Amino acid sequence: MCRSGAAGRLQSAPLPTYELAFYLAITVGCHLYSFYQLFEVSRIYEKDLDSEFGFENGFFIWGFKKDPTDFEWSFWTEWVKKLLLWTLLGHIIVSQVSNAFFPKFRMWLFMIYGMLACFITVGYKGQAVIMLHLLISFAVAQLRVPVFSWLCSVLLLYSLQIDSLGRILKRWYETENEYFLLLFCLALCNLRYTSFCLEYCWDHGSPQRHCRSFCWLLAYVFYYPVFHNGPIICYDDFNKQMQRTETSVPKADLVRLFLGAVRIFFWWWLTESMLHFMYIHAIQHQEMILESASYWTLGGLGFAHTLFFYLKYLLLYGIPSIIMYLDGIEAPRLPRCTSSLYSFTGTWREFDVGLHRWLVRYIYVPLGGSRHGLIRMMFSSALAFSFVCYWHGGHSFMINWATMNWVGVMMENLLKMICFLSPAQEIIGRFLSSRMQRRAHGVLGSVATTLLILSNLVFLCGNEVGKIYWNRTFIQGWPWTPLVVLGYFYCYTQMDDGEQASCKESRGCRELLTLPAPSQV
Repeated sequence: MCRSGAAGRLQSAPLPTYELAFYLAITVGCHLYSFYQLFEVSRIYEKDLDSEFGFENGFFIWGFKKDPTDFEWSFWTEWVKKLLLWTLLGHIIVSQVSNAFFPKFRMWLFMIYGMLACFITVGYKGQAVIMLHLLISFAVAQLRVPVFSWLCSVLLLYSLQIDSLGRILKRWYETENEYFLLLFCLALCNLRYTSFCLEYCWDHGSPQRHCRSFCWLLAYVFYYPVFHNGPIICYDDFNKQMQRTETSVPKADLVRLFLGAVRIFFWWWLTESMLHFMYIHAIQHQEMILESASYWTLGGLGFAHTLFFYLKYLLLYGIPSIIMYLDGIEAPRLPRCTSSLYSFTGTWREFDVGLHRWLVRYIYVPLGGSRHGLIRMMFSSALAFSFVCYWHGGHSFMINWATMNWVGVMMENLLKMICFLSPAQEIIGRFLSSRMQRRAHGVLGSVATTLLILSNLVFLCGNEVGKIYWNRTFIQGWPWTPLVVLGYFYCYTQMDDGEQASCKESRGCRELLTLPAPSQV
């Protein structure tokens, strides 16, 4: 359970039923009406958007065209239909055959198949580049100096952004999509070989020394279910789980497997439906529509972007997670919807759990984290956000997004520190009842959620869309529009099972921030 303080007392402060019913009506009603307004605007501008972006004919929703302008979704769905579905099925076959006949060699069969699938998908030249990155990083790791391994990884990541090298790689392929597939694979491989090499540097003659060989690096990097798009799993987790499965052959629960497949299909259907009913990605490129649209439409557009992003990553991480389950590997938890997370800290912890653990283990904790004072925590967090920004390409909108998130996380941590001081707790306990504390928590959550969605729009749509939302909401609409937005998000935050989630988040934070120091790993 949570310790003493406002967060702990809020759990035992249920609000009156009529009040919760009011919040529910506001939340559901506003959601549905804003989506309806967005649907209407999509119908009004359908012909104009179609002529500019070339919509696709709907294949399962009669009468509606599909918005194909989200590059990431179009890219991965094309590759899944073209090749990746078959290579993933091949891994499943190899997994089940090895479980039945060669349980002691399943790790190496996975490695061989992963390298073969890599050869099929990115070609021998692309595979040669990946192998070159692995050889360089492993050679530098032999020095057992973490700073050198980090420097090597950053330089290899920088090589992906050099235009002259990019032009050479593009000439190897017939289409840009083939080049981008290699680029995405190299970026993800960077996280994996960085994880391996840092664990190698921290290993001081442990009994698991044999698990730090180059063959284990190959097995880790080329583990195929997560090779192209994640989720991220740290090497220490991967190594422990793989060794465990060597002694006990994993047995799949068919009911759980079936339910997982049904959920995958439902998420895919819902994602495709959004592309047919609401042209959110085409509209984001039309400043004229954004400037003239009603506030209801803008609200629906903001929500739809965050919901689509969430559904997309449920699929991109959900499919590999099912395959990992068949292999006996526990995948990181699937993303939690960003619109149900009412803090910057919670969003980073709950949306991409694997990446969060990677950042904590290899950047935040080694630099001191929260165990060496406020300044050290701010510095450690700043470098973690800087790396995420750099890994995503370091564009100007990424810098703005990372800065907004860092400031948000720091402000939340400062506020928590203040609230947990004895004088502050005494004042809160004296002047605010348990229910009023929960309501106050909802007010703060509404501010965080508003700014969080604004930062997500900068990440998903770019600086210009973020500026339009800021100007229309906080400048043109001042003061009534911001008050309405905050009031809505206040109702929205009160509908969550707030304090139980808060307690879980607090426990998760403590567990991550008390990982062994690198020298003890």
